[in-house]
Amino acid sequence: MSQFRPLFRNPHLATLAGNFWPRKFDTSGYDSSSVEYQTEPGVRILVEEDRPRAASRGEVLLQHGLEGSSRSGYLVSLAHALCAAGFTVHRVNMRGCGGSEPLSASLYHSGLTHDLLFLLNHLQAAGRGPRFLCGFSLGGNVALKLAGELAARGPALLSAVAAVSTPIDLASCVRLLDQPSNWIYQQKFVRSLKARYRRRHNSFPDRFPLDGLGRIRTIFQFDDAITAPAFGFGTAGNYYATQSAAQFIPRITVPTLLVQAINDPLIPFEIFRSPAVQSNPNVELLAVPYGGHLGFLARGPSRFWLDLILTEWISGRVRNKPADCPV
Repeated sequence: MSQFRPLFRNPHLATLAGNFWPRKFDTSGYDSSSVEYQTEPGVRILVEEDRPRAASRGEVLLQHGLEGSSRSGYLVSLAHALCAAGFTVHRVNMRGCGGSEPLSASLYHSGLTHDLLFLLNHLQAAGRGPRFLCGFSLGGNVALKLAGELAARGPALLSAVAAVSTPIDLASCVRLLDQPSNWIYQQKFVRSLKARYRRRHNSFPDRFPLDGLGRIRTIFQFDDAITAPAFGFGTAGNYYATQSAAQFIPRITVPTLLVQAINDPLIPFEIFRSPAVQSNPNVELLAVPYGGHLGFLARGPSRFWLDLILTEWISGRVRNKPADCPV
C-alpha cells in the first residue's frame, strides 16, 4: 500500500482541513442517479448511485458518518476514484440525511444495520456483485457491526468491508468527545443533530416532540434523551454497550480493513489494541501516526491518500476472489 506522507501533523488541523478541503466529482463520464428505497414500512432512504458506462467490476456501498450525507467530501472523492477504477458506487444516506427527512419517520443510530442489509440483499437478488461495504466514522461502526452480525453468512452476501476512523467503542469515544480540546466538534455535532431533529418534528410532530431539546448540550445528553429511547435502548449507556462494533468484530468472516490515525482527536487509539481487533485473522489494521479524524490529506500530487488506499484494497479483493466465491 502507498505510504502516507501527511500534509498536516496536528490532529485538529488535519481533521478540519479534511472536512473543508474542496473535492470534485465530475459525473459526466458516469451514469448518476438518486434512488429511493423502502427498507421497511414507513422508512425510505435516499441513495446516490454512480455507475461507469463500461462493465462494472463490483458494487461498493459507502456509508457516511455522524451528521454527514452522500455529499460528504470523503464519500464524493472516493466515489470518483472507485468509478474511475470501474466500480459502481452507492452513496447511502442514513435515515433523514441528505435532505431526506420527509422520507422516513425514523431517526438513525450507530448500530442501525437494517438498511445496509436491505441494500446488500437487493443487489444480490439483482445479480449485482461482487459487493463491498465501506463505512466512515459512525458509518464504519454500522458496517463492522453488520459484518459481525452476518458472521458465517457474510461471504455469501459480502466480499469485503473497510472502515475508516471508526468509533468501535462508543462510550470511550463519547467520553473523549467531552474533553475541552474537542469542544468545537461537540458543538458542531450537537447543533446539527438538534437542527435535524427539529426538521423531523416539522415532518412528524407527534413522533418527534421538542420537549427538553433546548437543554441538550452534549452528544451523551442527546443520545440519552432522544436516540436511546427512540430505539428502545432505554439509556445512552445501554445504547453504547449494545451497539458498539468492538463486540461484533470477532465474528467477522470476510476480509476487513480498518484505517485509523493514531492521533485521531475523537477516537482513543487504545480501543484498537483490544483482543477483539487483534485476534481476528480476517481483520487488518492499517494504523498511521497522523491523519486526524477522516483527514488523511497527503503531500504530493495525490492529495487524497485514503481514496488511493481504499480503491487499491477493494480492487485487490476482486483480483483475489476465488472462482467459486459467490457474488
